Amino acid sequence: MIETRGLTKTYGEMTAVDHLDLSIEKGDIFAFIGPNGAGKSTTMKILATLLRPTTGQAYVCGYSVIGQARHIRRKVGYMPDFFGVYQDMTVNEYLEFFAALYKIPPKERRRMVGDVLDLTDLSYKKAADVSSLSRGMQQRLGLARVLLHDPEVLLLDEPASGLDPRARVEMRELLKELRNMGKTIVISSHILVELAELCNKVGIVERGKLVYSGGIDEVLEKLRRPGIVQVRVPNDERERARALLEDIDVVKTAVLRDDLVEVELDAEVTDPSIVARVLLNAGVPLSLFRQEEVDLEDAFLRLTKGQVA
Repeated sequence: MIETRGLTKTYGEMTAVDHLDLSIEKGDIFAFIGPNGAGKSTTMKILATLLRPTTGQAYVCGYSVIGQARHIRRKVGYMPDFFGVYQDMTVNEYLEFFAALYKIPPKERRRMVGDVLDLTDLSYKKAADVSSLSRGMQQRLGLARVLLHDPEVLLLDEPASGLDPRARVEMRELLKELRNMGKTIVISSHILVELAELCNKVGIVERGKLVYSGGIDEVLEKLRRPGIVQVRVPNDERERARALLEDIDVVKTAVLRDDLVEVELDAEVTDPSIVARVLLNAGVPLSLFRQEEVDLEDAFLRLTKGQVA
């Protein structure tokens, strides 16, 4: 569905995207993450045919971004992180205007506008002035606009940017609905916990280079450190628990980390339950026992150094 080969974009001596090779299949929900300035937005603009690459190639739905932009634009809906709205229009007029730009026939236009209003839960606001909408509603209106021509691919650059917690939840539920409709979606965001719930693939970029691309489950498993066990005990027992565990022969280290005691076992240990047994035998209440869990935020921090292009 989306493929890039050696995709590169330079601005003078600065390289924003550096020989990027991506492969995104139909139906994937792809999390595109990296530090600010890593090249995410530039890559999305190239895929949306708003920028031309300096070298390399990119294909969307089988069409090249070089020379076949018109075909790609029929297949793609691109939503930038910040977009302008026409303040002197109602929500319905705004969508009718863009439906006309998409060359949707007048007979179909009203139905399509109604459909995207229903999908984005904006029907009750169709007569409201665009200028009266909250930030969250404007983001939903922007998404409604890019859905008018029923694109196969959605490129969403920070769709939850600037939203309050309730609006973020609403946006997440809307994206889940689009996922269930079979759309191929590329999402750039800094809210990594929510991306992990939505996406099945991830691409991590730094200084324009691809650090990792693949399944989210695979990268989390790859970064999980073997022999690390985490336990939670009552606050007044944490130091005693740490000392007890540090005295076990097969324990390398036992440290307090946030509200957990994190234990590193010798490589030859095959049964980490020794940690739980020692604590329970010493009368220390145990509310959590697990091998180390790695989330997308951990993966991001371990794979990047905070460098920009």
